[in-house]
Amino acid sequence: MAAVGTRILTVEDDERIRTSVKLALEDEGWQVLEAETGEDAIATFTREPTDVVLIDIMLPGIDGFEVCRSVRRLSDVPIIMVTARADTHDVVAGLEAGADDYLTKPFVPKELSARIRALLRRARPTVPGNPRLRFGDLEVVPQEGVVTRADQPVHLTKTEFRLLVELANHPGTVFSREDLLEKVWGHGVFGDGRLVDVHVRRLRTKIEADPADPRHVVTVRGLGYKLQP
Repeated sequence: MAAVGTRILTVEDDERIRTSVKLALEDEGWQVLEAETGEDAIATFTREPTDVVLIDIMLPGIDGFEVCRSVRRLSDVPIIMVTARADTHDVVAGLEAGADDYLTKPFVPKELSARIRALLRRARPTVPGNPRLRFGDLEVVPQEGVVTRADQPVHLTKTEFRLLVELANHPGTVFSREDLLEKVWGHGVFGDGRLVDVHVRRLRTKIEADPADPRHVVTVRGLGYKLQP
């Protein structure tokens, strides 16, 4: 069952697709708000923030990338980008704009519902004893959802925070992209490694003194990523 009161904003200019998505999501028990243009989407979200935002890339006027950036400036709400193409440019551009996940058209409603449920499950990790994890100037408090660098607060999206906590709970352990897709996104081996790579890049821009020469989240060539103890 969907969480009571969970609301989703779907941004799609094609009325047939928008209606189909709305009906499918309502059938899952969610409340759905609709927007036909990017301008409408930003106004709607500003007026009535939702729990998840589903954004089509190709929109009249303001495109999906700009809508994503605008929503991200307002909130860390989970965002799914929808693209008609699976090419690297659209996918990476959407993720770098602040999206947490993406779907390629055409998609089946059950796949969309599964992605949304996975996003909504990403609450703050429960860690006994409320530990404070320290790595040089970086401190992570998983139970409180707090990250600081050099004693200054760092704002992360829910997905960036979940990724950092997964690495910080196992310092020195190398995680493959498939490992992180399963643990952070719930996608497993059939997920897209670009999700991991782009989120690692975004995370580094926020927690590293020099993102080009990371001290904390490092790449282990041919294997994956680890948090340097």
